[in-house]
Amino acid sequence: MQTLPPLSAVRVFEAAARLENFTAAAQELGMTKAAVSYQVKLLEERLGLSLFQRNGRRVALTDKGRDIAPVIIRAFDQMRQGFAALRQDHASVLTISCTNSFAHLWLAPHIGAFQMRHPGLAVRIQADDAVVDLAQGGIDLAVRGGDGRWPGLEAVLLTHNRLAPLCSPDWLARNGPIADARALHAMPRLSPDDIWWREWFVAMGVEDDPASGPPGIALDSQVMEGRAAMAGQGVAIVNLFLWKAEVEAGQLVEAVPSYVQERASYWVVYPSHSRNSPKIKAFRDWINAEFARAVAADPEARYLPRR
Repeated sequence: MQTLPPLSAVRVFEAAARLENFTAAAQELGMTKAAVSYQVKLLEERLGLSLFQRNGRRVALTDKGRDIAPVIIRAFDQMRQGFAALRQDHASVLTISCTNSFAHLWLAPHIGAFQMRHPGLAVRIQADDAVVDLAQGGIDLAVRGGDGRWPGLEAVLLTHNRLAPLCSPDWLARNGPIADARALHAMPRLSPDDIWWREWFVAMGVEDDPASGPPGIALDSQVMEGRAAMAGQGVAIVNLFLWKAEVEAGQLVEAVPSYVQERASYWVVYPSHSRNSPKIKAFRDWINAEFARAVAADPEARYLPRR
């Protein structure tokens, strides 16, 4: 298989042939004129023929040079067009990764406001409860729950999360009042083996043993648990921030008032090399403002990030 000449030399030849001027080629490529002349000489030696005629300070393509120049120039034009289209497509689409719960309960109801501010930017939401590789998945940024430490990614804190046991007002009227966390432990709970229940009970000073309480419905997502609680099926342990609208509307209430912070917080994360990308900056600034507005609207500042 025949090998190509050094691409660095081919690149220099393309500019010199297109401009038919070594000085202009050097300026375009950010090189010295001597470096351009050297690369062209390397290519000529590799091919075993002359591509330029040199007449003092002037150069002109030889017949062989004129034969190959259009092929090389056309190839570089196609590459330029391809990379330009790639950059344009990448710049015009924002792909966001987040969990199913965050996508359904917060992002989907709010993303329209971002889209209206940036009508030229198409938004694609990829909801997946698994932590995805942003580079491999072609994803621009993610909203994640965690401690803010993901190798290779920059993370901006959005909010700390508060766990709360929520139920419908009708369910509480039928089964309440519930005196304290210990009393709730003995009552029907949705997904009673959820780790969040254990975290909440421990924080409330109660040792949680899922097997000791009554059997409960096991659901595999916070969305399903919250909806089941609204339907009067029991008490769900959820991230209160995501159900704030339903609480404010009176569709859900706290079965036992508390303030228990989840171990994981919400962060917007993106590759370090993308920090200055206009679309990354646009979304980062927008979601920061949205979360700050939610904090300001909460009279007890329940979700205020603790510095």
